[in-house]
Amino acid sequence: MNIQLCIADYKDEQQGKDLLMLLNAYALDPMGGEEPLTEYVKENLLTALSQRSDMFTLLCYLDGKPAGLINCIESFSTFSCQPVINVHDVVVLPFYRGHGLSEKMLQEVENIARENGCCKLTLEVLQGNAVAQKAYRKFGFSGYELDPEMGQAMFWDKKLTG
Repeated sequence: MNIQLCIADYKDEQQGKDLLMLLNAYALDPMGGEEPLTEYVKENLLTALSQRSDMFTLLCYLDGKPAGLINCIESFSTFSCQPVINVHDVVVLPFYRGHGLSEKMLQEVENIARENGCCKLTLEVLQGNAVAQKAYRKFGFSGYELDPEMGQAMFWDKKLTG
C-alpha cells in the first residue's frame, strides 16, 4: 500500500479532476448533504481556489488512485495573534476507509500549520457523524470552550445567496 500526499496544484489538469471528483463524492454522501456539486461549482472552483492565497488542498493517493482530500482555510486568532488553519472538508472515499488515511492527512495538515506558525487547527463536524468525531478525538481535537460554565462553542451560519 503506497500512500502519497501532496498539496494540490489547482492548475494541474489531473489533480483538478481528482479534487472535483473527491469533493463531489463528499457532497453526495449523507455527511455532505447528498447533493452533487452544481455545474457552476464544477466549472469555477479550481479557478477560484487558484486565486486565493489563504487556502490549500491536500490530496491523498493510495496506490496512485485518488482516495481522499482535505481543504484548508487560513484564518487568524486575535487572542493569540497567530494564524489558524480551519480544516474545512475531510474526504476519504468509502472504498479507502479503514486505512488510516484521514489520520495521515490530518498529520500532514498539522505539520504544515506548525511550519507556518499557526496556533491551532479548527474544524466543524456534524453531531450525527460519530465515525468522524471518533477519528478527530483520536487525533486530539475536542469541543471548543473558553469557560466550561458557558459551554461549548456552536457553529452557526447565515446563507447570503440561494
